[in-house]
Amino acid sequence: MLKIEGLDVNIGATPILRGVGIEVPSGTMCGLIGRNGAGKTTFMRAIMGALDAQNGQMEFDGTDLVEAPAHQRAHMGIGFMPEDRRLVPQLTSEENIMLPTWTTKVEKPQERLEWIYELMPEVQEFRNRGATELSGGQQKFVAFARALMVGTKLLMLDEPSEGIAPVFAQRMVEIMESLKKAGESVLVAESNDKHIKNLLDRTFVIERGSIISG
Repeated sequence: MLKIEGLDVNIGATPILRGVGIEVPSGTMCGLIGRNGAGKTTFMRAIMGALDAQNGQMEFDGTDLVEAPAHQRAHMGIGFMPEDRRLVPQLTSEENIMLPTWTTKVEKPQERLEWIYELMPEVQEFRNRGATELSGGQQKFVAFARALMVGTKLLMLDEPSEGIAPVFAQRMVEIMESLKKAGESVLVAESNDKHIKNLLDRTFVIERGSIISG
């Protein structure tokens, strides 16, 4: 489904990714594991079109991502949860979750929302609260749910357990277990695979902008 080959990405004049290649087949859960600064976020942002590729190929479900405009990712069924959440503070939790559907053609969005609430009942409990009223862990859940809203074909999670209480981090793992059982396609970036190792079909280790195993 997602196939990356020889990806080079610079930020300014600084090379960040060098010849990165990974493949995420449909229905698998894959991990991108590396220390802070290894290039995980840059890699995911490149897939989402937020950063340009200097060299390499990126293909998703038969579409050339190098040539595709960034805004088309959501239309393709790719959902992305950034590490820093990036919620709209003026909106409620549910409005943040539904936000991508306002500009994309997600089929039966209300049914999708109900499925997400079944998967993450805690999010339903604070759906009417403003984004700024939530704790950091709760905000992560909302960002997770928003990514799921459009991630009908591929879900990408950037450090889902980073910077939150252990109880929230463990709950993240439980949600991913449910997604694994449901056969969802997931790419998750973490600094280590301690808590998710048993969930991963394939692990790619990134170091200094290059894949060293996987």
